[in-house]
Amino acid sequence: MNKHFFDDTAVLTGRSLKHVTRSVDTIITTAITPVAIMLLFVYVLGGAINTGTTQSYVSYQLPGVLLITIASGISYTAFRLFTDMQAGIFERFQSMPIARSGVLWAHVLTSLVANLISLVIVVGVALIMGLRTPANVGAWLAVAGILLLFTLALTWVAVIPGLTAKTVAGASAFSYPLIFLPFISSAFVPTASMPGPVRWFAENQPVTPIVDAIRHLFTGQPVGTDIWTALAWCVGILVVGFAFSMVIYRRKIS
Repeated sequence: MNKHFFDDTAVLTGRSLKHVTRSVDTIITTAITPVAIMLLFVYVLGGAINTGTTQSYVSYQLPGVLLITIASGISYTAFRLFTDMQAGIFERFQSMPIARSGVLWAHVLTSLVANLISLVIVVGVALIMGLRTPANVGAWLAVAGILLLFTLALTWVAVIPGLTAKTVAGASAFSYPLIFLPFISSAFVPTASMPGPVRWFAENQPVTPIVDAIRHLFTGQPVGTDIWTALAWCVGILVVGFAFSMVIYRRKIS
């Protein structure tokens, strides 16, 4: 990477961000579903759920809702990539003296910015609903770091269908399983309350350690090995997603 790459990526990111600012409803839509889930679980189902902790249920389920927000938001990354592919934008950029990988990185950085805004909206609503946390600045920064790393990892996964999908629906449909995954984790109920096979899956999939690490940071408790497991999952997904995306992208533009 050189200055040419960074300059090109900055310009292309500015272009992509303009599309987002002209369609603010995408960010709002991304936040609406997680907020609706949060309202449902806190005010309708929360009273019947025993979390085994003294913390409020809005605090308990917030980490899972934040991950749902990210999973919902990255579908727009795949959509925007698919749209550019269909419009011939990539072919047009190939004829220009710009860093080719900068096109993908522009979409990825745009995803980080858009998802960050959605996450702030969701946390704001949670605070209005009664979220109280003893977390210090360091803990909040750690939470932000985990969420940004998770967003980056899933965004590179989103690049794959964005480049390979045949239809608009196919480009964004991949996010549905990711949105559903937190429901089979420790996000909304303790895994101990689940039947054997479901509990095993919940405790050994990536969402649970990420949720637990964020929850412990919010409550000021020791995170133990959860944070390292969470980071390992995020980095692993990021590496695999990035590698496959670059291979597919090179084949597309060759």
